[in-house]
Amino acid sequence: MGVVGAGKTTVGNLLAQLGWQFADADDFHSRENVDKIRQGIALTDVDRAPWLRTLHSAIAQWNREQNNVVLACSALKRSYRDALQAGDLRFVYLKGSYDLILSRLRSRHGHFASEAILKSQLADLEEPEGAITVNIEHTPAEIVAEIIRKLDAGVLTVTPDPAEIS
Repeated sequence: MGVVGAGKTTVGNLLAQLGWQFADADDFHSRENVDKIRQGIALTDVDRAPWLRTLHSAIAQWNREQNNVVLACSALKRSYRDALQAGDLRFVYLKGSYDLILSRLRSRHGHFASEAILKSQLADLEEPEGAITVNIEHTPAEIVAEIIRKLDAGVLTVTPDPAEIS
């Protein structure tokens, strides 16, 4: 998880090469949401609500099928992360400075999100508690190695599905 340009897709694809499935939350957006993002218009909570429900359903299905999936998703607010909760779900927060992320956004091509969205996402960002936090100043391979080390060390706490709490 993290803001646009933090490296979610790059790092997620590398992690998935460990034998997991990869999914990008951007692929779950409606055409209307993609068009807004492409125009530099920040999505509202109302815009995101159906997207979050769809992602929650996908996560629940992956858990039912016992599939290990790496999902690249912004999950900027705590309420969004709460909405995604479905069984065994872990968050990895890719954290970086505005300047670093902006320089990456300016150098990439072919993605519908741009630097126009970065400021609004940083304003919306509620840094997660209990997630693996990794500084993105390192190479993608170094970031993946750090995530794996932290997963192996049990640094991550698993948040239970609210439906399972009595």
